[in-house]
Amino acid sequence: MNARDIEPPRAEPAFETCDKPGGSASARRRWWTLLAVSAAQLLVVLDGTIVNISLPSAQSALGMSDASRQWAITAYALAFGGLLLIGGRVSGALGHRRTFLIGLVGFAASSALGGAAVNPEMLFGARALQGAFAAALAPAGLSLLSTTFTEPRERGRAFGVFASVGAAGSALGLLAGGLLTEYASWRWCLFINVPLALIAVLGTTLVPSDRPTRGDGRLDVAGALLSATGFAAVVYAFNQAEPLGWGSLKVLTLLAGGVLLLTAFAAVEVRAPRPLLPMRLLIHRLRAGALISITLMFVAMFGFYLFMSYYTQTVLGYSPVQAGLALIINALAALVGSTLVAGKLHGRVAPAMLILPGLISAAAGMLILTRLTPQSTHVLPAHLTPALVLTGLGLGCIMPPTASLATADMHQHDIGAASAAYNASQQLGAALGTALLNTIAASATASYLASARYATPSAASVHGYTTALKVAFGILLAAACITAPLTMPRTARQNRTQENQPRPDTRRPQ
Repeated sequence: MNARDIEPPRAEPAFETCDKPGGSASARRRWWTLLAVSAAQLLVVLDGTIVNISLPSAQSALGMSDASRQWAITAYALAFGGLLLIGGRVSGALGHRRTFLIGLVGFAASSALGGAAVNPEMLFGARALQGAFAAALAPAGLSLLSTTFTEPRERGRAFGVFASVGAAGSALGLLAGGLLTEYASWRWCLFINVPLALIAVLGTTLVPSDRPTRGDGRLDVAGALLSATGFAAVVYAFNQAEPLGWGSLKVLTLLAGGVLLLTAFAAVEVRAPRPLLPMRLLIHRLRAGALISITLMFVAMFGFYLFMSYYTQTVLGYSPVQAGLALIINALAALVGSTLVAGKLHGRVAPAMLILPGLISAAAGMLILTRLTPQSTHVLPAHLTPALVLTGLGLGCIMPPTASLATADMHQHDIGAASAAYNASQQLGAALGTALLNTIAASATASYLASARYATPSAASVHGYTTALKVAFGILLAAACITAPLTMPRTARQNRTQENQPRPDTRRPQ
């Protein structure tokens, strides 16, 4: 296999306008695209966490059992993660703008249905519908952004804003969930999506139309079924690992089944004439580095958000609103990192010069929190604030270059699939991080209570949290080591290799 087999071709224009490329009307349309896509990104990310805070109130109002309440979270995650690759291919077939509009309207309608739920089944079904429409909305939005902004400097600013919304969305979801639940109703955690989606729909009317992908219109049915069931099984296994433990037969069966299904999916895609996810997208060096780095970053960060939520409320005694306000520090730092650092440096430095410092910055933030003890004083200024700033800056520096790399230099008909793969990486990382680090924290807490004399529940909890964060710190360092050779410019690696090789003897023979 030579380099031409791996490197994807240059992107084709996704839409045509009557304006000159440099015209003011064309520029305004481009920035309206950014506003609409950012609003949609906020919807998708926000809904991953906003319902968590309101779930106890919803459980009481609808009479959910303790065993079934997790489906309010799991139904969304399963539909979103399982249908992402299909959504990416549908986006290319129907046109990214049309798919984007369908996703927005469907997301708003399903949110309204969930807010009006009269029983648990109605809420669970609405959450699954939200996830299904989000699986179309997220790849279409990223594809629109990638095809709209092609000039390096504008692309950097656009992806910086897009990434800042994504990085801050989870933290804002926790804060918004606390405020809405405390001062309005748990139903408004779903109703709030309707006006946000309608604003995005209005903005989309100014987004230039794009052309659907030319082809026979047939869907890779085998690939669609295998990918949907495989991703759903893996995501569900990660979710079940949190309450059941990694040694549970159910979790192990789901994981094994999911891995087998995804392996079969890869085998089918290699031979399919119109694959759902062309394998050449994954073996491209820079794109592989971007997907690995964002996956491992989300593994660590969603464990970090879990720690922040539980530690601030159960140990420090913060209210849900106060805990959400503390996370605003992280959101602001992510905004600075994505817009003022990554957004301005995009195209001027190699992606590795943003991704690697971002991973190291986030790792440093995790390391600070591993020094916490039950006796720690001045926790907010001495530990939490520096950790929130460093992790936010790290996340903000990583998301713009990885999102850009995931969709850069590609044919139009492959952009939707690449966008879906990027979003799927985030979903799998978030699900795995929440389950893995929560299980580690719970096991370490139980071991500490069993072994330490005079151990208090508070001290045991802090020990469990710091143990989990040590693992998160190690994951981020491993991510830096893995992605460094993948994202490093090829010329720099070649020059360094040549410098280490012995120089040939050019002296003439005597």
